[in-house]
Amino acid sequence: MIDLLGPLFTAFSLPFMARALVVLLALSLVAGIVGVLVNLRSLEFISDGLTHSIFPGIAIGFVWGGRDGLFLGAMIAAVLAAVVLTLITRRAVSGGAAIAIVFTAMFSIGILVVSRQTNYAGQLEQLLFGRLLTVTPTEVTQTLVICALALLLVGLTLKQQVYRAFDPTAVAAAGYRPLLLDLLLNVAIALVVVAASSAVGNLLVLAVLIVPGAVARLITARLWLLFPLAAGFAALCAWVGLALGFEASVTAGIDLPSGATVVLVLVAGYLLVLLVRVLADRMRRPADADDAEDAPAADPAPQAVRA
Repeated sequence: MIDLLGPLFTAFSLPFMARALVVLLALSLVAGIVGVLVNLRSLEFISDGLTHSIFPGIAIGFVWGGRDGLFLGAMIAAVLAAVVLTLITRRAVSGGAAIAIVFTAMFSIGILVVSRQTNYAGQLEQLLFGRLLTVTPTEVTQTLVICALALLLVGLTLKQQVYRAFDPTAVAAAGYRPLLLDLLLNVAIALVVVAASSAVGNLLVLAVLIVPGAVARLITARLWLLFPLAAGFAALCAWVGLALGFEASVTAGIDLPSGATVVLVLVAGYLLVLLVRVLADRMRRPADADDAEDAPAADPAPQAVRA
């Protein structure tokens, strides 16, 4: 039987586990905050497009400079992809189709670049599925810097971004620039993808970005509580996922990829919260029906809006 409580506190005494945890905690913070905005704006498809569009930069940087060139190539591709997709969504006649065309073409370019190398399968596996337990101290520093930059972009415009999510028309009338806000948010999303790609891989990064925000929306309707809940949920799942993968490998002899394990814990957590929410809603409906039957026939006084 796998003992999870022990590894939760002892596994991270190992340097490679500690580095992996630091990377995931940084990603949890920024992905939780950015992911809430993605959820509020329904930008999941844009995020998927950015994930695929950045892959050529990751591949070219990796092929050109190895692990040292990965972040540089990814950063260049991230800025270009964010600008292109922002303009496409605002000007294209069919934005969804245009985004699909762009990200499939870009992802194919990345595959072609990697396929020119001798160790094609091994390099492609690292780029797609990550290498969380082998991140170097330099990569930890790079990840922290990129996460801080993404947080800065979102933090400086957080109030306007929330305003934009709920009333796109009024935000322009208030003097803000929707195009600039969209561009900054898309760049922040792209930076999260860059920061997470080397850890959990290009294919799994979308779960890190999307799931925590979706969980927070299930738990609360209070706007400013969404951000800490999303970040806290992501951090908890990262901690548990790393410990679970470590214990399964060491004790049970089951080789679980760390990035995929963390993502599965995220999804399992989402399903658990969703189940609790469905059950709570079903229990609440009969009580609400009884209250409605017992209520007086006269028109009730207007209720105050919750802050």
